[in-house]
Amino acid sequence: MMMTTTQRIARQAVLSLAHHDFEKVLNAYAAFKVSDRAMGEDLVQDTFVKTWNYLKRGGKIRVMKSFLYHVLNNLIIDEYRKRKTTSLDVMIENGYEPSFDDSKNISDRLDAKAAVLLIERLPLTYRKAMLMRYVQDLSLSEMSLVTGQSKSTLAVQMHRGLEKLKVLYIRS
Repeated sequence: MMMTTTQRIARQAVLSLAHHDFEKVLNAYAAFKVSDRAMGEDLVQDTFVKTWNYLKRGGKIRVMKSFLYHVLNNLIIDEYRKRKTTSLDVMIENGYEPSFDDSKNISDRLDAKAAVLLIERLPLTYRKAMLMRYVQDLSLSEMSLVTGQSKSTLAVQMHRGLEKLKVLYIRS
């Protein structure tokens, strides 16, 4: 069935409005479901392409949001089915050898504990910044929200704290 120009323009407008209204929430939903933001964005784009193809064929959509979620869920299910698990036996046959050398991990943990002890010896301003960044793993934006200081101020404090930490490390 051929669409007239007026029908095509109307359907494009409907899909453009749906894209504007629902793209962000669909991306967040898909990224959560497949645990991969880029894959989620690809699935959402495929959702809109499939929806456009459906509209081009003359399909009727009563509730756009429900339709989009339905298509997206089907694509997510297809993606789950594509993922194949690899057995350990097959991996070993292909040359993979699991290692259980935990010495580096233990060494890293000991270094981390020593670094935290050294951070505790820094002046309060630097200590707070260093603990938030390296122990609590906060970003500059998050640190800025917590402290009320600008990101550049916090970056300077972390830089100076690292310099002082290096001096403390050399002395110890």
